[in-house]
Amino acid sequence: MNLSALGPTDALLVVDVQNDFCPGGALPVAEGDRVVPVLNRWIEAARAGGAAVVASRDWHPPGHASFRERGGPWPAHCVQGTDGAAFHPGLRLPADARVVSKGTDLERDEYSAFAGAGLADFLRERGVRRLWVGGLAEDVCVRATVLDGLKAGFEVRLIADATRPVNARPDDGSRAVREMREAGCGVEEGTP
Repeated sequence: MNLSALGPTDALLVVDVQNDFCPGGALPVAEGDRVVPVLNRWIEAARAGGAAVVASRDWHPPGHASFRERGGPWPAHCVQGTDGAAFHPGLRLPADARVVSKGTDLERDEYSAFAGAGLADFLRERGVRRLWVGGLAEDVCVRATVLDGLKAGFEVRLIADATRPVNARPDDGSRAVREMREAGCGVEEGTP
């Protein structure tokens, strides 16, 4: 992909590149921090081409329903206002990036950046037709976001080098990519 092709009808969607999902965090994705330099190059290209930059984040209240302490599948992570919920310090989000918070309802988990956040409306108002998606984790929140973006009518492309899976099972990442492809998502291979 020639990154200079990003323009005003594109948006870069950075999914949950937060400290708790990186090595040393509460719910670390193996090599999760390796997506940061790749995404920074895409952020620079988006800014240069006039594309929107959107960053989603898990923003859970304490005692969230998805936490193991409440019978959920995950350890406590990305609790509102904690260091773990902060974006990775190396991620160079522009000051005007749109931040979308999800998982804010104590009793309900939300994996997709489109879940009740008004994201689709924001993108349509900006005239966005094509989404470029990267972030964490490939087999959970990235997957859900891509699928919802397609359902909302956007052309969606996964930036393969800018995502990593949680890999609860050894093939979760490849299965998620296959599902996204089958739903109509393009996959951008190779680091720019």
